[in-house]
Amino acid sequence: MSYVEVPGAKIPIRMWADPASVEPAAMQQLRNVATLPWVEGLAVMPDVHYGKGATVGSVIAMRGAVCPAAVGVDIGCGMSAVRTSLTANDLPGDLSRLRSKIEQAIPVGRGMHDDPVDPRRMHGLATAGWDGFWDRFDGVADAVRFREDRAARQMGTLGGGNHFVEVCVDTSDAVWLMLHSGSRNIGKELADHHIGVARGLPHNQDLIDRDLAVLVADTPQMAAYRNDLFWAQEYAKYNRSLMMALLKDVIRKEFKKAAPSFEPEISAHHNYVSEERYDGVDLLVTRKGAIRAGSGEHGIIPGSMGTGSYIVKGLGNAASFNSASHGAGRRMSRGAAKRRFSTRDLEEQTRGVECRKDSGVVDEIPAAYKPIEQVIEQQRDLVEVVARLKQVVCVKG
Repeated sequence: MSYVEVPGAKIPIRMWADPASVEPAAMQQLRNVATLPWVEGLAVMPDVHYGKGATVGSVIAMRGAVCPAAVGVDIGCGMSAVRTSLTANDLPGDLSRLRSKIEQAIPVGRGMHDDPVDPRRMHGLATAGWDGFWDRFDGVADAVRFREDRAARQMGTLGGGNHFVEVCVDTSDAVWLMLHSGSRNIGKELADHHIGVARGLPHNQDLIDRDLAVLVADTPQMAAYRNDLFWAQEYAKYNRSLMMALLKDVIRKEFKKAAPSFEPEISAHHNYVSEERYDGVDLLVTRKGAIRAGSGEHGIIPGSMGTGSYIVKGLGNAASFNSASHGAGRRMSRGAAKRRFSTRDLEEQTRGVECRKDSGVVDEIPAAYKPIEQVIEQQRDLVEVVARLKQVVCVKG
């Protein structure tokens, strides 16, 4: 489908979703964002749903301002995927051992490494810029400086919620590795700090929603946020690359006879800010639950823990600010999912996938998400499908 434009808004709200299918609270959030005087345009992805301040699945282009809550608290959250030389025939019938080995190598939930992982000891991991990245930690907000040791030991860890590590098979029987994570606790604490700063500024006192508090250009508060934002986005990128290196190491050991090799990594943020130029205007583009889909750029659009994912290539649609959805998107809250579904439902909906099937992950049940095939179909003018993947192992936090 091509987009529909929401009538009556001060700035263009272009939706790659049927407005009638979006919950009223999310539609109100979109209208609230459109009232901000710094907003130049708003693109809404087919996985749109209610979030804090701004909806998940929205792309907000601002001139000279940024809204920290519209980035979200998991700064730099995103996906990475790698195609391997393994095929489905190389996989054992019982995948429980493989899942266990992955869980041993990559801490999940609130877990962290006993000691920071040395990237120089990881096979094939590019380490250029690593030292400089950590040197810049001295320049982040004083409020989180005491978290340095925790941040170092959480580097290369998964977290909880909808984060995952998967082994997948595509339609040509090639085995892929895929993971989803972000900037862990340090990103959240930086986000919370700057959201608090923004809420206290005079120009934000009369906003329609205080969660939309913004920081404006050429102020100390904006300079401090940009510094910490870009550092946290870099942390998220390194976190995913380190996890992928740990995952590849597991695969090498478990499939030693097959001597697996790995294609170049595809990696993309979907909660972040980027400096971009449209129609001759420099803008700060916030993607909250959206990926960049510039012409020829590869991206990853996952479904849920039982439905599979897509590798896509961007078509460079400027109407969406060169963006596409970040996944299927929730169609019900975590609380609603827990009330509606049981572990038996989870077992049924994840049949054939080696994964947790206990009450702790019922809120991640596939039925809590929109159908991924429908989400892909609604953005055929934003991306083209390169590969369709189906998970056979899914590790959750």
